[in-house]
Amino acid sequence: MTPLPEIAPPSSPAPIKGGGLREVIVLALPVVLTQLSTSLMGVVDSAMVGRIGATELAAVGFGGIWLWTLFAILYGTASGVQTFVSQADGAGNTKSSGPWIWQGLFALMPAGIALVVIIAWVLEPALALLGPSVEMRGLTIDYVQARLVGEVGFVAVMVINSFYRGLGDTRTPLYITLFANVVNVVLDYGLIFGKLGLPEWGVAGAGLATAIAQWGNAIVLLVICQRRSIAIRCNTHPVAVNKVQIKRFLWTSAPIGGQWFIGMLSFAVFTTLVARMGDIAMAANQAFVMLLSLSFMQAVGISIATAILVGRYVGAGDFPAVVRTFRSSILLGVTLALCVAILYVAIPIPLLRIFTDDPRVLELGRPLLLLGALFQLADAIAIIAEGALRGAGDTRWSFGIEIAMGWGVLVPLSYFVGVVLGYGLTGAWLASLVHISLLSLILVLRFRSNAWQKIRI
Repeated sequence: MTPLPEIAPPSSPAPIKGGGLREVIVLALPVVLTQLSTSLMGVVDSAMVGRIGATELAAVGFGGIWLWTLFAILYGTASGVQTFVSQADGAGNTKSSGPWIWQGLFALMPAGIALVVIIAWVLEPALALLGPSVEMRGLTIDYVQARLVGEVGFVAVMVINSFYRGLGDTRTPLYITLFANVVNVVLDYGLIFGKLGLPEWGVAGAGLATAIAQWGNAIVLLVICQRRSIAIRCNTHPVAVNKVQIKRFLWTSAPIGGQWFIGMLSFAVFTTLVARMGDIAMAANQAFVMLLSLSFMQAVGISIATAILVGRYVGAGDFPAVVRTFRSSILLGVTLALCVAILYVAIPIPLLRIFTDDPRVLELGRPLLLLGALFQLADAIAIIAEGALRGAGDTRWSFGIEIAMGWGVLVPLSYFVGVVLGYGLTGAWLASLVHISLLSLILVLRFRSNAWQKIRI
C-alpha cells in the first residue's frame, strides 16, 4: 500500500503585535473627542462673549490663560494617576488601580482649595502689575472671580479621568464631558445674554457657567466610578490616606505638573506681552488660540492614548510594542494636523468670524492662522512625544527641558521679535513657532535615545 502523505499541522497564527496604528486610533478616538469637548467650553465662552465686544473677548482669553496656568501644576500632577493605573493593569494587578483615585484626590484637592483662596486674595493687584488696559482688567476680574471655584472641581475631573484612561476606558470620560458641555452651553446662553429667565451677567456669566459645568462633571464621574462592576474589579471604594503611595505618586507625577506649569507660565507671560499691545491684539490672539486649541486637543488626546499604551507595554516588559506605539501615534497626529493646516490656509476669515466680526481683529488674525498651520504641526509632535515619555515614567527630564525651552527661547525671543524689532503680534507668534519646533525635535530625540527603558516608578 502506498502510504498516505503526511498532512502538515495547521500553522499557528502569527502573533499579534501591539502598538499598531489601528490600536492607537481605537483608543485615541474617544480621548480626542473628550479633549475637543473640554476645549469646547472655552470656545463657546469666547464665541458668545465675542458678540458683546472685542475687549470682552480679550478679557475672557486673558483670564482663562492665567487660570489654566496657575492650576496647570495640579492638572498635570493629576494626569500622573494614569501612569500608575496603566502600568498596574499591564502587569495584571488591576485590583491595585482604584486606590490611586483617592490618593490623587487626597494629595491635590487641598492644594486646589488653597490656590483658590490665594488667587482671590491677590487677583486685583496682580492684574494691575501685569498691565492690561483698565477696561480689560475690570472684565478679567469679573470673569476669573466667577469661574475660580470651578477649577477645584476640574482637578477632581483630571484625577478620575486619568484613572479611567489608565484602564483603557476612554469612552466614560467622553460621555460625561459631553454632558458637562451641554450644561455649559445652556448656562452660557442664559447667563451671558440674560436668557431663559437668568440674569444678564456678561463675562461673569460665562465664568459661572463654566464653573458649574466643571463641578457637574466631577460629581458625575465620582458617582460612576463607584459602580459595583468597576468597584469590584479595581477596588475604587474610598480608602484611607496612604502616605507611602502619595509620596510615590508625587515623586513621579509632580514633575508632570511642574512641566505643565512651566510650559504654561511661559505662554502666559507671552500672552501678557500680547495684552500690552492693546485690546484688539489680545482679542485677535484669543480667537487664534481658541482655533489652535481644537488642533491642540486632538494632539493631547492622541498623547493620552499614547501614554496609556506605553505604560501598559512598559508594565508588560514589551519594549518593541512601545516603539511601535510611538511611531503609530506620531503618524496619526501629523495626519490630523495636516488636515487642520489646510483649513487654516484655505478659510482663515470664516474661522475667525466664529468669534468676532470686528474688522481690526480679523486683519490681525489672518496672518496668525498661516503661522498656525505650521505651529500646530510641530506642536502635535511635541505633545505626542511628551505623552510617550510620560507613559514610560520619564517625567523629570521632560520637566527640565520645558523650563529651559520656555524661559530660554519662548519668552526672550518673543519679546525681542515682537517688541524690540517691532513685529508685534505676528512676530511674537513667529518666535513661538521657532520654540515649539525646537522642543518637538528634542523630545523626539529623547524618546529615540531609549533612556526611558531604564526608568522605574
